[in-house]
Amino acid sequence: MKILLAGGAGYIGCVLAPMLRDRGYDVTVCDSLWFGNHLPEDIEVMKSELFDLQEEDLRGYDQVVFLGGLSNDPMAEFSPALNFKLNCALPCYLAYIAKRAGVKRYIYASSCSVYGYTVDELYDEDDPVTCGYPYGISKLQGERGALQLVDDDFSVICLRQGTVCGYSPRMRFDLIINTMFKAAYTTGQVTVNNPSIWRPILDVRDTSSAFLRAVQANESISGVFNVASGNFTVGQVGDIVAESVQNLMGEKVKLNIGNMRDFRNYKVSCERAKTVLGFMPKYGIEDILQSIFDHIDEYTDFEADRYYNIKVFKKMENFA
Repeated sequence: MKILLAGGAGYIGCVLAPMLRDRGYDVTVCDSLWFGNHLPEDIEVMKSELFDLQEEDLRGYDQVVFLGGLSNDPMAEFSPALNFKLNCALPCYLAYIAKRAGVKRYIYASSCSVYGYTVDELYDEDDPVTCGYPYGISKLQGERGALQLVDDDFSVICLRQGTVCGYSPRMRFDLIINTMFKAAYTTGQVTVNNPSIWRPILDVRDTSSAFLRAVQANESISGVFNVASGNFTVGQVGDIVAESVQNLMGEKVKLNIGNMRDFRNYKVSCERAKTVLGFMPKYGIEDILQSIFDHIDEYTDFEADRYYNIKVFKKMENFA
């Protein structure tokens, strides 16, 4: 089976691409390479803006996995216009030309950010979405545009991912657990701005497994699926990070608790993904921290721009 990973040279793609390759799939990555190329040498990479792809470029592929667009709230809020272009229009455009090219399945990397503020209820895919921020709005619109194309010959699966964390060859330290690890390791302190809000956490290896399950799902399956390793309050995350990093380093880690207001608060049910796709997460927060610590010698400078998407984004020529 031939699979195109659109935007596949990023944080998730650098874990997913070799996972698919190791299972015998013929994988090609198409990416603008904003963040460089950290993929294994035996993965074919086409450097291109995704909007430049045409119908003929997608002929011969069985599935297209969309991992592109802007990846978090800071990027979306820095450039709302580009956010809506790349997170709404772009995935819809690629789904449209993929279907015309004869691709059988389109998998869209969505986000649990679409839920916005859910108080303390556990939300599934049929519950209302209330996010009023550019990132969450755009991810929801990307879903809806792609799903509009579903028919008997074209499947669309949208994976609403929790907050993805853990080690990737294209490493990031702007994700909740990765950020807390960096702070604990470099300063001996972890700051929790609001301990009561909820987040679904997802190891990058588990999110890659979720995409694998989507690739392998029966051709008749389409729809939206929440994927997370578990739901935690930010206070819980802080406690686990402080204790785990303290054990890894053998040095005391201090917790600083704040009370910053946050309108993003959600926890989700992943039963549909488990039942329909066979998604079974394997990794918890301690596993995420261990994966980061195991590669500690690779991080020569924790503050380097390359580890922070918003820093790279702001330095790009179009936004200087």
